[in-house]
Amino acid sequence: MRLTHSRAVLWMVLVTLMWSLAGVVSRHLEAARSFEVTFWRSAFNALALALALGLIRRRALWADLRRGGWPLWVSGWCWAVMYTNFMVALTLTTVATVLVTMSIAPMVTALFARVLLGHRLPLRTWLAMLVAGLGIAWMFGQQAMQSQGSMLGALVALGVPIAGAINWTLLQHLHQRRAQVADQAPSDMLPAVLLGALISAAVTGPLAWPFSATTHDLSWLAFLGVAQLAIPCLIAVRLTRVLSGPEISLLGLLEVIFGVLLAWLGAGEAPSPFALQGGALVMLALAANEWLGLRERRPQPG
Repeated sequence: MRLTHSRAVLWMVLVTLMWSLAGVVSRHLEAARSFEVTFWRSAFNALALALALGLIRRRALWADLRRGGWPLWVSGWCWAVMYTNFMVALTLTTVATVLVTMSIAPMVTALFARVLLGHRLPLRTWLAMLVAGLGIAWMFGQQAMQSQGSMLGALVALGVPIAGAINWTLLQHLHQRRAQVADQAPSDMLPAVLLGALISAAVTGPLAWPFSATTHDLSWLAFLGVAQLAIPCLIAVRLTRVLSGPEISLLGLLEVIFGVLLAWLGAGEAPSPFALQGGALVMLALAANEWLGLRERRPQPG
């Protein structure tokens, strides 16, 4: 089916809704905790991706994994950090805190691109980073005074946008290099998503022993690995052919709203006033920056 722009937007909204299910589902686990939650989610995700990509690419998938080189492994480790830190953070602090912390990823990516790739940033982006930084600092500061565990969870969650920024900056670098010399960079980095799931499962498996997950827990974690990670990841990669980067970043902010609401309605986890206040500053800064960026890119009549 040929994707129109409006259909791609609707699919991206569905993708953010699927991504946002992790928080509320994790609150309904019976016995699995911390690293075990991450292990089973990553393992089921790796299994689903291996089956899906194996059917789509067959032998080409394993050839891509063998000849991917260091960029594939760096990207894979970035995905592994994102998978691992996200779920561990959810066991340490509230869903709202984790999602608000993760929402600064576009700002961190822009900063990394400026430092490492020399990309020029407009004034609106610098101002947005300042406002978002103030929102995160306010949330972190209040939680540090209230709960040491909550602060630890926020710090663990901070690894997600940092790893994501490294990953996206690497992909931008590879794209630029490939545009100059086509045979110097891999044509597709999608196998890195599978590699990240395998690394995450391999690292957290020994830390999760002895396992305590019940059958109820395993069914929910399998749901997370397949429906919350593997399927939306494959859909999102397809949508990048239709939607621009700024559009995807702006629509991706819906994950914060959906995630907080689902945890509130589905698990009774009301966000703290500090998370709401800091999150409002972050969301306002990000949305304003992306909206102004879209206006600048919109072609003028005549």
